[in-house]
Amino acid sequence: MSLFLLLLVVVGAGAVLSVQAAINGKLGQSVGVLRSSLLTFVVGAVITALLIVFFEPAQAVSLMDVPKWQLSGALFGVTYMLVMVGAVPRIGAAVATVAVIVGQLGMGMLIDNFGWLGNPAIELSGSRMLAMACLALALVFMYRSSTRDA
Repeated sequence: MSLFLLLLVVVGAGAVLSVQAAINGKLGQSVGVLRSSLLTFVVGAVITALLIVFFEPAQAVSLMDVPKWQLSGALFGVTYMLVMVGAVPRIGAAVATVAVIVGQLGMGMLIDNFGWLGNPAIELSGSRMLAMACLALALVFMYRSSTRDA
């Protein structure tokens, strides 16, 4: 897969996350944040299990053999889901999504710069910092415009 095509797929995955946040926000209002999140994880676990059974090639290492800190990533998905299900009905899908992206970009830039968690180090450049500033400014404008209209 070319890098450009991969980038388009990742952008599409981001779009799907916004749709998921909007749907789960409404579901969370109806049945509760925890039940909405549980449904997402149960359905996701079943689909992932089927994908493993039918498509995953054998791996040399099992989940029990990896360093235990690598398993902690699953907890972050739960945090994201609970926060989004609770936030989207109050601040909207767009503001919540941009806020998440600000957090992702900020932490991603730190991970890249310092090479944390076994990732290759990528220097924090002026253009990366400018991109972060622009995104943070976009969040401010979006939040302010949504609170004025309310």
